[in-house]
Amino acid sequence: MKYIDSQESLDIDGGVKAVAGYIKAKCGEINIRVPKIIFEPGRSIVANACATLYTAGTNKKITGYKNYISVDGSMGDNPRYALYEAPYTVVAANRMNDEPEITAAVVGRCCESGDFLQENVKLPDVKRGDILAVLVTGAYNYSMAMNYNRLPRPAMVLVNNGESRIIIKRETFEDLMKNEL
Repeated sequence: MKYIDSQESLDIDGGVKAVAGYIKAKCGEINIRVPKIIFEPGRSIVANACATLYTAGTNKKITGYKNYISVDGSMGDNPRYALYEAPYTVVAANRMNDEPEITAAVVGRCCESGDFLQENVKLPDVKRGDILAVLVTGAYNYSMAMNYNRLPRPAMVLVNNGESRIIIKRETFEDLMKNEL
C-alpha cells in the first residue's frame, strides 16, 4: 500500500517477523515469558480499496507562480493534506491516456488558505468537468470527513465486478440542520 510511487511498499510479513524476533530475543535476555503480541494492520487492509473522485472546476494559471485546479470537494472530506501534508497520487481519471502538461495544486471549495488536497500534481491541462481521482483513500477519507463550513459529506459508492451501489448516502442540508433548535 503506497500513497505515491516513490514510497516503499510495506513488507508486513517481514515487519511482523522482525518485531516478533526482537521481542522473543529480549524476553530471553531478561528471562521472562514472551507476551501475546497483537498487530493492528490498519490502513494496509483498506487504503487501496478506495479512490475519491472530484469534479474539476476552475483551472487557474498564474504565470510565473502557480497553477490551481479547484474541485467540488475540500479538506472537509479529506483533511489529511491540510493537517500534515499527507502525500497522495492524483490523476485525471477521464483522461488517463493524456500526457501531463501542467503542474498544479488541487484545491477545495472551502475558501481557506489551507484547503489543499495535494500540491505539485502533474496533470493534463484539466478542463471544467474533468474527473480527478485521489488514489488510496480507503483508510482515512471517510473516517476523518467532517462538515467544515457546514458542507455535507459526500456519498460512498461500492463498485465491484462492474456493479455499483450506494453504501453511504450523501448528506443533505436537512441532515446538517436536524439537530438545530
